[in-house]
Amino acid sequence: MIRKLAVLIAGLMLTSLSAVADTRDPTDVLGSWTFQTQPYRGGQCLMTGTMRLTPDPEEGVYACELTAVEVCSMWGRSVVLQTCTVRRFGNQVSVRSTISQMLEMKAEGLVYVPDNFTLTVQDASRMFGALVSAATAPVEFRRSEEGIS
Repeated sequence: MIRKLAVLIAGLMLTSLSAVADTRDPTDVLGSWTFQTQPYRGGQCLMTGTMRLTPDPEEGVYACELTAVEVCSMWGRSVVLQTCTVRRFGNQVSVRSTISQMLEMKAEGLVYVPDNFTLTVQDASRMFGALVSAATAPVEFRRSEEGIS
């Protein structure tokens, strides 16, 4: 009798755990992402980078940190650390950034504008949309494959 009861309890626990797991949004955007734009400014510039989204107390809002690497043939490379706020409305994502630190500067005298994005969640590993900054360009975000240490 005790053995049957233990098997029954174990089965109920597994059923409960899988029910909880099934309620998680498979398109949740929390975590680490990498991104790359298509060439812009007449094909002379390209941006790549990383973005990490963390929870915010407000529903549909995420805190984030973004590192953008812009390479332009006419003025060189810039690496910019930015903080950002992400708002999600259904499958639409809005990223609004503020420059925290210029890690590497392009040519003297040029002003770097914060990088903002409008995105659509495709699935748990991809978002597509546009860079909306001093220039605009199509962009793809892919979920980073992070190891556990």
